[in-house]
This record gives sequence, C-alpha cells and structure tokens, in this order.
Amino acid sequence: MSTHRMSPRLRRGTALAAVATLGLTLAACSSDDGGSEGGDKEVTLGYVPGWPDGLTMANLLEHQLTAAGYDVELEELNDVGVLYTAVADGDVDMYPSAWSGLHESYMEKYEGKLENLGDFYDGGTTYLGVPEYTDVDSIEDLADNVDKFGGTITGIEASAGVMDDTEEVIEAYGLEDAGYTLKPSGTPAMLAALDDAIKSKEDILVTMWTPFWPNAVYPLKQLEDPKGAFDIENNLQFQATAGFGDEQSEVAEWLGKIKLDDEQYSSLEKAVAQDNADDPQAGVEAWLEENPDVVPAFEG
Repeated sequence: MSTHRMSPRLRRGTALAAVATLGLTLAACSSDDGGSEGGDKEVTLGYVPGWPDGLTMANLLEHQLTAAGYDVELEELNDVGVLYTAVADGDVDMYPSAWSGLHESYMEKYEGKLENLGDFYDGGTTYLGVPEYTDVDSIEDLADNVDKFGGTITGIEASAGVMDDTEEVIEAYGLEDAGYTLKPSGTPAMLAALDDAIKSKEDILVTMWTPFWPNAVYPLKQLEDPKGAFDIENNLQFQATAGFGDEQSEVAEWLGKIKLDDEQYSSLEKAVAQDNADDPQAGVEAWLEENPDVVPAFEG
C-alpha cells in the first residue's frame, strides 16, 4: 500500500491515542480474570458492537470454543483504535475480524505486539454504492449529480478504515470541490438510511464493502472506479496479542484452518447480525446446521 493512501489514517493516529489514554470501555460481560493471562482455557474476544463482521466472528468462535470447554469472554469496545490498543496490551486476546488493508496503520503502529493467527477470508473490497434504480454508474458521474444525493455521502463510524479510503476517493475525483461531504454516522445508522431510501425509491450514496450481508439483501450497485482510487486489498484475519499462538497453540492451529468464501461468509453474517440480531448464538447455531462441514471441528 502506498504512503499516500495511508496518510489519512496516520493523521487520525493522534486522536486515537488520546481516546486510548482514557481507558477501555468494556461491555458488562467483561471479567477481571479474562485475557491471555487467565488460564489455558480462557479466551477474550474483542469487537466493535456496530460492526457486523466482528460480532459475527466473535460469536462463531465463542460457540465453538465454549463447546470445547473454553471460558470465552466477549468485550465490546466502541472504537477500533482502542480495540487494537487493547489487543496489543494483552487486555483482549484477539480481534477476530481484522482487515489487513483498512487496518494497516494500526497493525504497523503495534508491530511486534500483534500476531496474525490466520486469514479466514480473502479479497475484501470497499466501494461507493447506490440503489440499482439510481441513474449513476460511475464515481466520475457524481460531480454532475450532486443534487441527486443532496451532496452527501452517507458513511459509518469516523474511525473506520472505509472512511479513510473514501476520503482518498473524494480527493482523487474532486468530489469535495463538486459539493460533496462525507457524513460520519455509524454502521447501523447508515443501514437504516439505506433501508429507508430503498423503501421510498429515493437516491442515496453510501460507503460500502464486501464481505457484508447487505450486498445479498439490498438491490445495490457498485459505482465504477476508473481511477482505481479504491484499489486496496483486504484479507480478514484473526489478530491476537503477540505470543497467543504459543500459549494457546491448539486454538491457534484450529483458527488457521478456518477459510470462508463469499457465499459462506455472507450467509453466516446475515444469519448472525441480521436474522438473529437479538440472539447471535442462535444465528450461529442455525448457520452451522445448514453448513456443518464449513468450519473444521475443534476438540480443545
């Protein structure tokens, strides 16, 4: 990845460091003896609550590890920068849905303190999306259609890597000069706005990515990117505290065997984050019943 692409993330580093010094905002399910120091059969998994990928993978691992006799704690942290700090410091054992490209600056910041236990999905992408009925096909067309979208690109959490990538795209295509503003919100808020717009047959311009369950649910169109401004490779990984692989070698070996393709991952995320949002474990169980041979067995 070029230095130019990384620059927005690095500019945000000072702000994230300030957030981190305020301490971790952990969910009520946290335990004082969690983390990699708690014992041979204790694992702490962290994720950002508004991001379906982390929620999905954390619940999948919790289900499988618990069945094998492990004590698993799920920790919700409200900022991805704080989450990486927690993993690097050993307060959380693992972030089970790290993005190799979008989160590169965090991985470089904590080089030597993190350990990749395996890529479980290859080829994640980011893009600008509109409903299929919207008469715009390319990012190059956006400058002439500012009024169609009210000059707004509806985004997600400000600290998310997709927001930094979108800033690069805005610069590459001169969209700020054309009258566009990237509006941070949150993943649930973005999806709610997308849902409302599609139900009303209105135009909306949103930050999107794959893998992500809405791609299989909503009639979305990925805008063409002739300048290749979104040209970034992403593999989804199990990023753990350095040394976890040695301390929990059986878990690490098992994680390295988990591989999901687009159809498998999308159906898993939809089952957990959309269809069973109030009971993610029920979603995991339903998906495993329909896909019994996708995730290798773990005996512990």
